[in-house]
Amino acid sequence: MTTRVASHADSWYKGDPEQLGAQLDQFLAQVPDTVEGSSLPVPGARVIIAPYSGDNAAWAYKSLDLSKAKRVFLLGPSHTMHLSGCALTAHSTWETPLGDLKIDREMVEELQATGKFQNMPLDIDEHEHSMEMHCPYISKMITTRITDPVAYPSLVPVMVGNTSEETEKTYGRLFAPYLTDETSVFIVSSDFCHWGDRFQYMYYMPDKSTTAVARNGGGYNLRRRRDPNPTEPPIHGSIEKIDKLAMGAIEEGSHNGFLENLRATNNTVCGRHPIGVVLSAIESLKEDGKLAADKGKFKFMRYSRSSDVVDVSDSSVSYASAFAVL
Repeated sequence: MTTRVASHADSWYKGDPEQLGAQLDQFLAQVPDTVEGSSLPVPGARVIIAPYSGDNAAWAYKSLDLSKAKRVFLLGPSHTMHLSGCALTAHSTWETPLGDLKIDREMVEELQATGKFQNMPLDIDEHEHSMEMHCPYISKMITTRITDPVAYPSLVPVMVGNTSEETEKTYGRLFAPYLTDETSVFIVSSDFCHWGDRFQYMYYMPDKSTTAVARNGGGYNLRRRRDPNPTEPPIHGSIEKIDKLAMGAIEEGSHNGFLENLRATNNTVCGRHPIGVVLSAIESLKEDGKLAADKGKFKFMRYSRSSDVVDVSDSSVSYASAFAVL
């Protein structure tokens, strides 16, 4: 029985339980109780895409339906391990300042039995931030919405590597049966565009680029242009257009369409592969007639950026929250 320590507490987020709890309460209170006619949490919203940004992520977490949850699948991208598939934790518990999360070892062993998963080395597991950033929110929502500690759902963390299109389809088919289980919840960890020289991404889409053109490129790299600070639109306007195209592709629900969008713009969506796995899973369920056509459609509720870039020397990270009803 081993515990993964909250290695990013006091650096990426507040490590003091009272301060962290109060902060998350504040973020959640800023989200309306009703969004576009839907009361929160949204009944049946068992899949969310949430960023590392606490105030933005609150929109996804307040939407999440935990009423029947017994396990939470947490899919995050790998920043620390070269991986062409997926990997699972070897720990039995994940620590958070707001209460530890029990790992569903039975489910982990069930997934391992497929022969499709690696084990995360302990040091890699604790160094990776993409999933840990969500654990305080998961603990917060569980303890807030479920009164009996015995009924708290367990956690299934899945690190998703640099997967190919076919690999994402393979994992999508593997996870599809769990998506149909009303006791399973899926959380996908992802920020959106990482823009700036330090991210090696300075793609710019001028106003004249239509959506159709943008799907096939339609922009250029600012490092190759004489005018360093375009204004039609300003750089942050271009970033928003690029992100909204990716978000639109996700809402359309086509795995291939999402990948085509990324190939066109090279948008640096860090959770592109976990998103691809879940899109593929939903798509496979619909193809097999196991999910109605009007289900499994993502709806984005919130979009923001860390800053509004106007100069090529600046940088920003984009955040977006979405849910899907199954």
